[in-house]
Amino acid sequence: MTTLPTHVPASFIPSQPSPAAPPLPEWILARMRTHFDERMAKLWGGDHLLHGRIPGPDALFLNSNDYLCLLGERPLVRAQARSLLGHSPELLMSAVFQHGDTPQHRVEHRLATLMRAESGLITQSGWAANVGLIQCIAGPGVPVFIDMNAHASLWEGISAAGAQPVPFRHNDVDHLGRQIERAGPGIIVVDSVYSTTGSVAPLRELVELAESSGSGIVVDESHSLGTHGPGGAGLVVQFGLERRVHFRTASLAKAFAGRAGLIACGGQFKEFFAVEARPAIFSSGLLRHELAWFEAAADFIAAANERRARLHALTRTVRAGIAALGYNIGGGTEQIIALEAGTEPQVKVLRDALQKRGIFGAVFCAPATPKNRALMRLTLHAKLIPAQIDRLLCTLADIRDEVGLENWPSTRRMRRPAAADQHNACLADS
Repeated sequence: MTTLPTHVPASFIPSQPSPAAPPLPEWILARMRTHFDERMAKLWGGDHLLHGRIPGPDALFLNSNDYLCLLGERPLVRAQARSLLGHSPELLMSAVFQHGDTPQHRVEHRLATLMRAESGLITQSGWAANVGLIQCIAGPGVPVFIDMNAHASLWEGISAAGAQPVPFRHNDVDHLGRQIERAGPGIIVVDSVYSTTGSVAPLRELVELAESSGSGIVVDESHSLGTHGPGGAGLVVQFGLERRVHFRTASLAKAFAGRAGLIACGGQFKEFFAVEARPAIFSSGLLRHELAWFEAAADFIAAANERRARLHALTRTVRAGIAALGYNIGGGTEQIIALEAGTEPQVKVLRDALQKRGIFGAVFCAPATPKNRALMRLTLHAKLIPAQIDRLLCTLADIRDEVGLENWPSTRRMRRPAAADQHNACLADS
């Protein structure tokens, strides 16, 4: 006889009876019990850490990746509507079978032009782009040097390839160099803007190391495509590295506000990917109305210099205000801000304090972060107004004692260098 998990939230129980599912094997139930009983019931206090309160009508949402606020833009909506209401025949198939002047190939060319790349290819998601790419270019015995904070999809790609993951400390080029000396040349994999803290990769130094060591390099631009660089081309283009980075990937579910992924690459590699990457072979291509959105979005983003400038300006303002309140956000500089509370119970206290005041961010915890480094991620967007920024900063000022800011591990880490400097100064005076 099997025992079901004892703590299942009421929100997970359907209001109407459903047909009974077949009994699960014991080893599956054991994994479920670990989640529901050990993590949710005991560690989270019977609550779902990633949910909390239901937002009210005055909620301030700082958990969206729509950085330039494209959702709802009438020109984009009209472009998609025209495609949906059109009468042209459409085929649903894997993109590997598409040939000639197809809508997907035209949009891929448009996005490649935006990124100043020779060619581009669209995938079903950013996850599929990263997994498919790494699966194609790596393999058994190939070292893949990956920043410890890189997107989970890049790690999954290493696993899919059967390659050797060689992690290096976040943004530590010297440590990466030592890893390459030890393991030999391979593939360097980084994000341009990191998704949990908003830190920026030292792209010039990374490219130079890739070239000097004979390694390939992949840059995930999910959180910089559209928001950074000339015309939103991304940080690789901003730093003039587009002819030196072998592959760029991106989720189009961020600044492009859609549902797909992208790889910027050479034209010959595009043909190779189509018949070699499992996500490309075994998934259908995008539908015409989805492609219409991205085509219109590319034009909109290329011209959105004012929105990009506003996003960067308010990011500087918000970051300066939060740092002045004593929060340790020094690990990042961009529109993603991490309030690292520490353990999951600690971040739950932070989540509740913010949500009680109508502010909603996104909780990140293991496996999205290392264990006991849970955080609340706040993502800024270009249409935040001064009153909303003031509301956020006033709230963060009010809750410092309530959330135990002084006892956060990130706060203690921030103060260690200051304590060391003070100690050294005392020694010098003695």
